[in-house]
Amino acid sequence: MENYLDAFVKAFEGTLSWTWKSILFEVPWYTNYFWGLIVISLVVWLLEIFFPWRKDQAIFRKDFWLDAFYMFFNFFIFSIVISGVYQIIGLLLSEINITAKSLAIIDMSNWAPGIQLFVFFIILDFVQWFTHVLLHRYRILWNFHKVHHSVKEMGFAAHLRYHWMENILYKPLKTFGVMLIGGFEPEQAFIVHFIAIAIGHLNHANIKITWGPLKYILNNPVMHLYHHAYHLPKGKHGVNYGISLSLWDYIFKTNYIPEDSGTIEIGFKGDDKFPQDFIGQNTYGFGKSKN
Repeated sequence: MENYLDAFVKAFEGTLSWTWKSILFEVPWYTNYFWGLIVISLVVWLLEIFFPWRKDQAIFRKDFWLDAFYMFFNFFIFSIVISGVYQIIGLLLSEINITAKSLAIIDMSNWAPGIQLFVFFIILDFVQWFTHVLLHRYRILWNFHKVHHSVKEMGFAAHLRYHWMENILYKPLKTFGVMLIGGFEPEQAFIVHFIAIAIGHLNHANIKITWGPLKYILNNPVMHLYHHAYHLPKGKHGVNYGISLSLWDYIFKTNYIPEDSGTIEIGFKGDDKFPQDFIGQNTYGFGKSKN
């Protein structure tokens, strides 16, 4: 028990220290996720301001500051709080001989770094796409995912507006996906991390981008707006589940873009009764749902 407690404390202190050092620019720039998030957010926000898709939408749209807080809470505050728990889970798995090496089905140790990153990106994105489908398919998970879909005006910060339970759901599955890859060097992952943030911000931004022929590969704001549509096709739990890639939606026939005006209503049935504050939204999903 003492070993677990020590591991918990060290993980918590280590994550807290790393975040503080990031704020003070005391970590390598390519691993500085704190300022990286801020820079990407400012760039995409400026694009929204100068090239708005919905021109009548305010620069400081509805829930702008709430979503901005979500960004830092989900990426940093929650990560600090939960870091010790993940460390304990890692120790428990190692004690029953479940390690990255034991689960690896692909050995990439001799592959070129670029190919490693490409495969890592593809596998990680598919795992997130599949998890996203589950969030819409099963009511108990959908009740948590409603937080993300409670956005009524889309903007870049809506990307990271989600219930803290989604971290609990996504991270183990993402970790499992990574464990299937043997020989991957984790320090290279920062490239995929920043690309994913940028694409996610753009997908939620008030900008009209379709990528031309690349729309069948890359997710985009037009496609993702319909993921948030209030009115979905009959019999569908959701559409356009893609995170960074639209590829999976076209392969599994979950793509849906009937038009591209950007003026559709977004949200879900009953969202007028959904909590409007951070505390209310993040305690939602544990009680009996009325919607």
